[in-house]
Amino acid sequence: MTTFFKNIADAKWFQTFIIFVILLAGIVVGAQTYVHFALEHEFALSIIDQVILWIFVVEIVVKMGAEGSKPWNYFKDSWNVFDFLIVAVCFMPLEDASFIAVLRLARILRVFKLVTALPKLQLIVGALLKSIPSMGYVFLLLALHFYIYGCMATFLYCENDPWHFGDLQHSMLSLFRAVTMEDWTDLMYINMYGSDNYGYSAEMDAWANASGYTRVSTASPFGAAMFFVSFILTGAMIVLNLFIGVIMTGMDEMKAESDLQASVEARGGEDVPVSEDVKHLEKQVAELNQSLRILTYRLQKQDEKKDTD
Repeated sequence: MTTFFKNIADAKWFQTFIIFVILLAGIVVGAQTYVHFALEHEFALSIIDQVILWIFVVEIVVKMGAEGSKPWNYFKDSWNVFDFLIVAVCFMPLEDASFIAVLRLARILRVFKLVTALPKLQLIVGALLKSIPSMGYVFLLLALHFYIYGCMATFLYCENDPWHFGDLQHSMLSLFRAVTMEDWTDLMYINMYGSDNYGYSAEMDAWANASGYTRVSTASPFGAAMFFVSFILTGAMIVLNLFIGVIMTGMDEMKAESDLQASVEARGGEDVPVSEDVKHLEKQVAELNQSLRILTYRLQKQDEKKDTD
């Protein structure tokens, strides 16, 4: 029976069928966002949703059956646990209207099962998860960068441009806008040419007066240009690119782990005793030592021949 389930779980047609069902689940969830369409076809959508749910249940049973006498091994894979929780939530008796959102969320999350069905997507998501600790330090560096420049911007430009730099929180929000390249040149020009000459409207002035700010137009052609250009260079083009570097490193690590896992499975996986691996390694070491002795002997003979000549 174990072989039967394992053959199904490893079969290409079964994996393709599950991918198709996941995509269908995504289409059904999308259709339910159209209120009139969902009400008109409520019965059909409900039937399709139930069929999809029970297909996912069958998938879990097949994968657990493939583990043979140790079905709990199914839960050793974090992706399997993720699948199981999504299906389990869909069976929860959420009759209270306040929990309907939880059920809808679970239906949406079923689309994420596509990650578990496609190994390449697992590699990418795994790389992102592995990169989170390193991303934390990059995020800390980025936060310090925003804080320092935010304080500087508030001190330098709060009077000329209170709409964007009236206080620290507005300054950091405006700098976030700048680092995403969203009209960052407007922020620079307002402070280069003065708010009376560029970028300010009556609505902005009304907000500044209502908020207790007194706007004084001050031009800073060189200083504002240096400030914003240096922020974009250090923020958008250096610090943010560190995130890409961290993710690429995570991708390399996940690729190495994946290749190692594939090598282990090619040799029989965990069913091969460790003693057999040790014997195989000892044999390889012995062959390498023999090759080194032969090479050393040939080099000695070559040197003796040169001395004789």
